Amino acid sequence: MGDILTNSKARRDYFILETVEAGIVLKGTEVKSLRAGRGQIRDAFAKIENGQINLYNAHIDEYSFGNRLNHNPKANRRLLLHKSEIRKLELQVMAKGTALIPLGMYWKKNRVKVRLGLGKGKAEYDKRNDIRKRDAEEEVRRAMSYRQKNR
Repeated sequence: MGDILTNSKARRDYFILETVEAGIVLKGTEVKSLRAGRGQIRDAFAKIENGQINLYNAHIDEYSFGNRLNHNPKANRRLLLHKSEIRKLELQVMAKGTALIPLGMYWKKNRVKVRLGLGKGKAEYDKRNDIRKRDAEEEVRRAMSYRQKNR
């Protein structure tokens, strides 16, 4: 099955220090909508409250064949982790400038999992350096492939 959703802005806006796999509590229509690939987590974030982790701003479209029991697309969703993992993440999030960012959603044995990243925000100059580095690597790759073609 593979990836359902990915967060394209996460690696651009944050240095990802650590990743964690978490389960997510979903309703039936949410799962059906995700099977159709209908949703986005671009602006989503996770927050630790009362010993639980919740996912905010994750948009899962309403299921097109759902009835009056269809879900709320912008509802907060609970993430499932062991208490020890939550405590460890809570200590790391307390450090200034770090946040829990969902990097993607994927299938694992017919269950939806969320890949959470512990991220530290990038400054504008860091983003420009990343773009410069990526462009330089692409130019080197292009030159190498051109050189191999003309041998």
